[in-house]
Amino acid sequence: MNWLSKPASDTQITHSNRLWLYLLAAVIMLLLVIPTFIVVPMSFSDAQYLEFPPEKWSLRWYQEYFGSVKWMRATSTSLKVGLLTMLVATPLGTMAAYALFVSGHRIARALFVVLITPMIVPVILIAIGAFYVYGRTGLNNSIIGLVLAHTAMATPLVMIVITASLRSYDLNQELVARSLGANRFTAFMSITLPQIKFSVITAALLSFLTSFDEVIISIFVSGGVNATLTKHMFAALRDYIDPTIAAISTIMVFISTLLLLIVQWIGSRQKS
Repeated sequence: MNWLSKPASDTQITHSNRLWLYLLAAVIMLLLVIPTFIVVPMSFSDAQYLEFPPEKWSLRWYQEYFGSVKWMRATSTSLKVGLLTMLVATPLGTMAAYALFVSGHRIARALFVVLITPMIVPVILIAIGAFYVYGRTGLNNSIIGLVLAHTAMATPLVMIVITASLRSYDLNQELVARSLGANRFTAFMSITLPQIKFSVITAALLSFLTSFDEVIISIFVSGGVNATLTKHMFAALRDYIDPTIAAISTIMVFISTLLLLIVQWIGSRQKS
């Protein structure tokens, strides 16, 4: 237990002084992970209902998922909307974060708060507003409508990630490039972007996950052949308990974890 007496940081605070914090973090992590530990085994049950622990192990509900036209169409829609949202939200959020950060004006700070409002207000309000506007413009139950709504949710997240990256970046490097004849766009693409690319990749993956996992807006503005996977899952839980949901949830957890591991791997390669 010698490590308890060692400094936990550059200060003189030791690990023993932070033991309560470690225990609290462990309890919080356990509470967050327990639902996953329950859902994953349930997805391998052969019962007609959600059962934990499973009496008989089977891939029945995974076969039901991959063999269902309805579930596959919804998955295709979610993947398509998630990728399009990522392609739209990432450059928009990056440009907005860069412009506001470089400006440094007081108005820029106010605009930053305004642009991240979708992360502050309840999602249900955004969903109701989108549903009302889309009802007048004919965008309900459309891919474009979903992408626009999800982009509004993902762009603030991209802005926060990129702004945090720019705070640790020396803009004088870009100024040097501009003083040598490069315009602002060329200087950004050749000097700034390569140095914040890890944050851009992280923001892109997070924007994809934001869209792929979103359910409230999808319930309001998606439907028919363009209904998302999360909307079908919500409907299945509301109308009847379908064990296929456990299999889908396990797959979604696997995808999210894999993407986060990819981000960490890219970051470790960049540092090395």
